Amino acid sequence: MDKEWLDSFRKKLDEHHAWPSLYMFKFIVPKGKEEELRNLFPEHEISERVSANGNYSSLTIKMMCPSSDSVIKVYEMVENIEGIIAL
Repeated sequence: MDKEWLDSFRKKLDEHHAWPSLYMFKFIVPKGKEEELRNLFPEHEISERVSANGNYSSLTIKMMCPSSDSVIKVYEMVENIEGIIAL
């Protein structure tokens, strides 16, 4: 991730959240990658919705985060999943 973009994102997170805060992550993954994402969050509530054609799944993860840096770490952790889209 680009440092300038990360700094801007961190600033926006800090402006809109009082830490610690419940943060909702939304990801779209290709069919077959759902478990790879789920395995990264074994103790968190995850809801899943499959696309109309079944080619993609949208996963929402609710997580208590202590800071904007912890949010960024999650995005860095999932970026190695092939085909993932973070919303």
